[in-house]
Amino acid sequence: MALRMIPAATDASLHQKERILRTCLILSLAFHAVMVLALQNAVPTYLAGEDLRVYRVELLRPPVDDLDLAEKPDTDIAKPAEPAAAKTSSDESQETISLDTEDKRYVTYAQAIKERIAGQWKYPQEARKKKLEGRLVALFSLNREGALTRMEITRSSGHEVLDREAERAVQSAAPFPPFPSTITVSRLNINVSFDYTLSKKK
Repeated sequence: MALRMIPAATDASLHQKERILRTCLILSLAFHAVMVLALQNAVPTYLAGEDLRVYRVELLRPPVDDLDLAEKPDTDIAKPAEPAAAKTSSDESQETISLDTEDKRYVTYAQAIKERIAGQWKYPQEARKKKLEGRLVALFSLNREGALTRMEITRSSGHEVLDREAERAVQSAAPFPPFPSTITVSRLNINVSFDYTLSKKK
């Protein structure tokens, strides 16, 4: 029976390899331990034990109107609207009618005014003698109390004596009754015509 002899050098080589492996394992563990410590030290101490929070910041934009006023010259800024509003209010607080109006709001009051003026209106004696005829249109204004605030001849008859008599008739009939509830304006302008015609004898 033959025996195989293992050289002594082989056992020494195995022991040397085992020492190298153990050394590499120790170095690897040491390296990882150092890396773990380095990562822990990289985190700031004031964040340790706290949750990370995300903050959102929004910038407030100035109102667009403020920017426009700051950039535009004074000449571009709209002027106050009070005068226009006052004019509109004034226009809405008056109305112009004729004594022959068919508006239900004014018809009764217009008829009462017509009767009062007719009671004062006369054909001037001077005009009768001279056989003067003509037609004129007058405009007068009343306030809510019925007081006469304006009187003017807007179209003359062509004869001063006839025009004066029309003015006298309106002024003598004033003051007129106050406005009824159906009239809501503060001033009433009234157009009235005066027709001077002499009756012709057959």
